[in-house]
Amino acid sequence: MDLNLRDKIAIVTGASRGLGFTTALLLAQEGSRVALNSRNPQNLETASQKIKSLTGSPVLTIAGDVSQPETANQMVERVVQEWGGIDILITNAGGPPAGKFETFDLEDWYNAVNLNFISAVALIRAALPHLRKSAAPAVLTVTSISVKQPIEGLVLSNSVRAATIGLTKSLALELGKDGIRFNSILPGWTATERVEHLLQHRAQTNHSTIEEERQKIASQIALGRLADPQEFARVAVFLVSPAASYITGSMIAVDGGFYRATL
Repeated sequence: MDLNLRDKIAIVTGASRGLGFTTALLLAQEGSRVALNSRNPQNLETASQKIKSLTGSPVLTIAGDVSQPETANQMVERVVQEWGGIDILITNAGGPPAGKFETFDLEDWYNAVNLNFISAVALIRAALPHLRKSAAPAVLTVTSISVKQPIEGLVLSNSVRAATIGLTKSLALELGKDGIRFNSILPGWTATERVEHLLQHRAQTNHSTIEEERQKIASQIALGRLADPQEFARVAVFLVSPAASYITGSMIAVDGGFYRATL
């Protein structure tokens, strides 16, 4: 299937590694021009060089914290200045620390809100005038299966990512008249650095090993294993492509059957 992504202009945040990087790479392989963002300039440059070497596609890098409105604005302005517009926005960020409710103070909560919610708000606000000019605009928020089934020990993520779902659905309804599609992917347990850190935390808490914790999680997943980041990226790239032109306001679980409810 031709996804009609050639020469589309995409911004992907949290793109120096993990789900963001894999999605950006696949977009570039489909012929899109991709702007990468993360807070670590060195990791960002490494990711950019890898994508360029594998695809030959043009890549922009903008380091900075996009939860700050000025950074989000600067990023959007640079992409528009360099490439003339924006067709695709993928808001992705690493998760807040693991822990239980009484582990965290109010500053931790503010940081989590900024990381996983305000960053999406700031980027969408900055990109919206340019998305309105696109022939096939799409926004994808990356959240977590925890918005449907809270995960033990992740109270910050469970709470804040649910707010992003409310934002995504509201904007799908509000801006559908402008032809802008808003969807969210709810990834489950995927083999990324973030998940390795969570497994380490669980192993320390439970006086077990990382591999034991990995097997515990796999036993709760219908497919019996963690996902490969490519399995996430293929769904993400489809959802932001013109091939998914009649999908908006959807929350797509990519979790291997971890979520067990019928709805």
